[in-house]
Amino acid sequence: MAPAGRKTNSPRRRGSAEAGAPENFPAPRPGPASYTDLDLRPPLAVRNLTGERLPVLSASSPRAPPPGAPSGCGRTSGPRLVGILHQEVSIKTKGQFQEVHKVTFCRLWTLQWCFILFNVILFHALLFGADFVEEYFLHALPYVDMKVLEIKDKARKLNMVPLRSNLSKYYILSPSEVCKGKNIFLLSLIFSSPGNGTRWDLIRKTWGNVTSVRGHPILTLFALGMPVLVTTQQEIDKESHKNSDIIEGIFLDSAENQTLKIITMTQWAVTFCPNALFILKVDEKMFVNLPSLIDYLLNLKEHLEDVYVGRVIHQDTPNRDPDSEEFVPLSEYPGKYYPDYCSGEAFIMSQDVARMMYVVFEEVPIMVPADVFVGICAKSIGLIPIHSSRFSGKKHIRYSRCCYKFIFTSSETTDAEMPLAWKETNNGKECTPFETYYGLISCKILTYLDSFKRFHMGTTKNNAMYFSD
Repeated sequence: MAPAGRKTNSPRRRGSAEAGAPENFPAPRPGPASYTDLDLRPPLAVRNLTGERLPVLSASSPRAPPPGAPSGCGRTSGPRLVGILHQEVSIKTKGQFQEVHKVTFCRLWTLQWCFILFNVILFHALLFGADFVEEYFLHALPYVDMKVLEIKDKARKLNMVPLRSNLSKYYILSPSEVCKGKNIFLLSLIFSSPGNGTRWDLIRKTWGNVTSVRGHPILTLFALGMPVLVTTQQEIDKESHKNSDIIEGIFLDSAENQTLKIITMTQWAVTFCPNALFILKVDEKMFVNLPSLIDYLLNLKEHLEDVYVGRVIHQDTPNRDPDSEEFVPLSEYPGKYYPDYCSGEAFIMSQDVARMMYVVFEEVPIMVPADVFVGICAKSIGLIPIHSSRFSGKKHIRYSRCCYKFIFTSSETTDAEMPLAWKETNNGKECTPFETYYGLISCKILTYLDSFKRFHMGTTKNNAMYFSD
């Protein structure tokens, strides 16, 4: 290697070296960025993917060439030096690259899972959140006063002997002896319309055919008022003679008399079936899962008294439209909201509640809807309705086997759906937790879609009627 400052014919060593310049380093060239300038710069801050600083050399320093560099690399030009530097960084980080890649991938994977989990929680909150809020946060505060205590005392001392001896004053048909000497766990009163014998037969062959669940006796009867036609009455008489399961009150069976129907049938249950622990009021359009319902009643945490359970309606407002059939004048009910009450399609009350309601029936206005009437009676006896989202209320639940094995009721069940639902939910095949979960999700979503569809069709129909007018 030639001494510093020695002239050679090599084009790389053209010119003399500056005083103090290192050996074999070319003389500085004029210009804004000379090698001397680069030598004075700090080393490049090269870091690997984890942020750790790597011990690399200055970008312009020829003092320690990278291992394996060819001879003369001390005079490597800028672009080639950058390539060598990149090679050095790659060599130093090669052993760490796979580990760093895994750490970064895991971080990204964790963020993706967090996002998915958040969306799953949000989906379930939107789907089931309303039911949770209703069940746990919409209960009124209980209260007990002297009037409630007096009502309970009267209910315990009720004397129904005069009514039994004057049966024909209140009922045309009454299977009065059907409960005699029996301890009935659940008395099902199916509120029906006269002349609907086809539906009665269908119920008798399906869920109404259940007489016991886990050794707890069940009695199912049909409750109705008088028909308009004499021929219909004759058909009812034949049905009653054949099956002995019809209670017919002395009132016209119409929409206006549904409150009177509840009063009459509650009176019958208190008078002729006082040993029934629970009373189920249910419309004939409903499908009822009796095994699931019995299990629920057996597992109630509260005492098996003071029970009034169903799908609770919260802060419902009275209809103040004078042209509506459901018009409620202020003189009948002056409040802004009705008290909480169970939807009238299906609800359960214990025997003691039925007796207390019978005591206060005369004190409650009769011009309100029938289910609201029961709710007002419940409030007057200091009773809190128990909400369960497993009662469908007015909604028809789209059929799914494991969903129907979990819920209690479904409204507007057709004659074709009823046998299928009953057969598949009582075939002895149990549902796994995952099948139950999937069934509830599917029927819930499909039920919401059906509700939107009916709402859209109703809006279209109303708009069409408006424009036709």
